[in-house]
Amino acid sequence: MAEHGDVWVYAEQEWGELSEIGLELLSKGRELAEKLNVKLCSVLVGGNVKKHADKLFEHGADTVYVCENDELEYYDTVKYAKVMEDLIKKYKPDVVLFGATARGRDLAPRIASKLKVGLTADCTDLQIGDFTGKGKKEYKDILYQIRPAFGGNIIATIVTPETRPQMATVREGVMPIPDPQKGRKGQIIEESVDLSGLKNITKILKREKAEKKVNLKGANIIVAGGYGVGSKENFKLIWDLAAVLGAEVGASRAAVDAGFIGKEHQVGQTGTTVRPKLYIAVGISGSVQHRAGMEQSAKIVAINKDPEAPIFSIAHYGIVGDLNEVVPKMIEYIKKRRVD
Repeated sequence: MAEHGDVWVYAEQEWGELSEIGLELLSKGRELAEKLNVKLCSVLVGGNVKKHADKLFEHGADTVYVCENDELEYYDTVKYAKVMEDLIKKYKPDVVLFGATARGRDLAPRIASKLKVGLTADCTDLQIGDFTGKGKKEYKDILYQIRPAFGGNIIATIVTPETRPQMATVREGVMPIPDPQKGRKGQIIEESVDLSGLKNITKILKREKAEKKVNLKGANIIVAGGYGVGSKENFKLIWDLAAVLGAEVGASRAAVDAGFIGKEHQVGQTGTTVRPKLYIAVGISGSVQHRAGMEQSAKIVAINKDPEAPIFSIAHYGIVGDLNEVVPKMIEYIKKRRVD
């Protein structure tokens, strides 16, 4: 019998589709489960969700718990939390992971509060290790919940050794989606749902679906501008460079706060975490918060007139110069190469 409970990943789904964050978490979940010598499990809660089990198996899940009920067709905090609480109490997992999405940030704290366990939000990494507590009490194979703190100026490692499960929400995009193993199978456990006695005053009157206009997570190339671009009007240079490269446009928080571009383009600790094949940082100094959201990019090109800018410390290629001169030359050269 395993010394530890299993590792669970909440598989978020909406509009009949699995969210990518649930697949991303299976990557780290597999690593944790192998370290603890336990199973990696996913949990599906909803109205018609069993159909997603095969995809979860192919991405690494050993077991999928399916909780289907017509009353769960649409997300409801009270109902979904009750289902998860009952499931956790019954099977006693060691670790439960949620995405740090709008839903994960709503659901996980309620569950943690009901179960009276700890929860670390917005983790960027998870590891297994030992911990010495008060009175030199030793805890083995504890979940290290790692996240930026104090405005991103330090990286904090948080542990909750005395309660189970150990719970964390994890930022989107910080972990790669594991390659699927076509045809891989696992065990489906269907659970009955008891929603009796719930006091819930929430009623869903209407649902609307808005397509994302910006897909930073899925972009192969991102051209991002910072406060150093100077103005909203001058940000046209960023758009023009992105256009000739077929890239998405990103931005630092400083550029967003200055009104140069909308928040949906923000990359960094408080924005979107990305890992494109090419990331071009234009007029971005490279604060810790911004670097946390893009430093996993395959290739990073930095353009800044300050040779001491922190962004150069992680850039594969650096151009020291005025972006108003460098970027137009880049655009001209790229266009010329295409003609040739």
